[in-house]
Amino acid sequence: MSEPDLSHLDSLVEEAMTQWQIPGLAIAVVQGDEVIKLQAYGTRDIESRLPVTIDTQFMICSLTKSFTAAGLGLLVDEGKLDWNTRIQEILPGFQLYDAIASKNLTVHDLLTHQSGLPRHDRIWSPPGERSRPEILAAMRYLQPSRGFREVNQYCNLGYVVAGAVAERISGQSWEAFTTERLLRPLGFRNFSFSTDALEESIDHALPHPRGSERVYRGRLWPMHAAPAGGINTSVSDIAKWLGFLLSQGAVNGSQLLSQSVVQQMMTPQIYFEDSGFSEIGALHYGLGLRCEHYRGDRTVSHTGSLPGWGSMMSMMPEHRIGVVVLTNRDPCPVRDLLIYYVFDRLRSREPLNWLETFRARRRKALDEEETELRNREALRATWTEPTQPLKCYVGQYEHPAYGEFSVFEDIGVLGWRWRGLNGILLSRDGKTFELKEDGDPRFGPPLQVTFQLNADGTIDSLSSPLEPTVADISFQRRSPPTSQG
Repeated sequence: MSEPDLSHLDSLVEEAMTQWQIPGLAIAVVQGDEVIKLQAYGTRDIESRLPVTIDTQFMICSLTKSFTAAGLGLLVDEGKLDWNTRIQEILPGFQLYDAIASKNLTVHDLLTHQSGLPRHDRIWSPPGERSRPEILAAMRYLQPSRGFREVNQYCNLGYVVAGAVAERISGQSWEAFTTERLLRPLGFRNFSFSTDALEESIDHALPHPRGSERVYRGRLWPMHAAPAGGINTSVSDIAKWLGFLLSQGAVNGSQLLSQSVVQQMMTPQIYFEDSGFSEIGALHYGLGLRCEHYRGDRTVSHTGSLPGWGSMMSMMPEHRIGVVVLTNRDPCPVRDLLIYYVFDRLRSREPLNWLETFRARRRKALDEEETELRNREALRATWTEPTQPLKCYVGQYEHPAYGEFSVFEDIGVLGWRWRGLNGILLSRDGKTFELKEDGDPRFGPPLQVTFQLNADGTIDSLSSPLEPTVADISFQRRSPPTSQG
């Protein structure tokens, strides 16, 4: 179809960006073998006011998962791997908390999030340095929340393991393997794999989280789980990825990835969740891609989300239509509503008013946030001072996967440090404390820790709901403290 079919898209983008306070956005629309829309809007940084271009690098976050899955698909095509290959056959030392899962976990289980593990993102997401081998070693200490292969539970850690599988078989780093086998053959020009490399690039966006009604330039947090979400690239390059998938793995007339692998990536493997919209219905997960329908048409998609970043790509394989939206703002429904608008236009349907649908939801969500904030402020009035001298809480507390949590006394207050973050502890009842972060917060709402006493009345551990689907994570105090009487 010709450009006039999307003639109202620019005004919709601008209205949505204003409504959701999005500093910068880039969009690509692919139809058949052509990129029919490639456009950048706004600024990559609200302080410098430099414009977004079609070559501006964004963190694409979990859109990376489709690349990791496709990379393993290349190895499947070569007969070096099978979707049902057990992980311990490739990584003999790999273990999970659950012995049955450790023995039987396969590549397919990783890519469809069926290990039994919930997210446990906070073993890698704070800024403290942690290598991928260290992340893999820590996974044996993470409590599962469901049984092995019982349900789909989205888990970035599974894709870290998938990256390690690619590394072991290929003999290359995941970054080098992905570059050599996928990005270079597809003609990617503007990409990188770390926040340091992103900052060094000439044309890159910066993240903009939202705090209440305020959108601000945030910190560029490091990404330690790169195979799950670490690719940085531009909308002009992601358009090539859409074209590649819509062409069933072909590039420049050659079959880079087999049609069989691409079809398996796009085939529902396990139920994911309900979308909450009758036009979309149930969501399923394929291999690195989400599978659903939109107004009766089969679609495959994925979203990408990190503090200050929000992206989404979606395709209609039967109609060879693909759309990607990249933003430098916290995830919000603008990415969805723009994609649905394009789908409606290119399928010659009257567009649904998704802008108003999501705007109404936003108003409700903001009202609920304000109510929750007022309730939290009212609760603060009931908080009490610590029940013991501050020195009694001071110490180093350790968890084999979540690391070391330090508590120290600093001019009449308790301070804390944990994996590159720091701040002060605010007493709620003398036993449970809220973590107040220095600077712009990484966590919201604030986390809390609770100190536990042993039979002698001595603090010997602290716990925190770092992964809400399992029991609070318990940090044991290093070496028995002396009497705190």
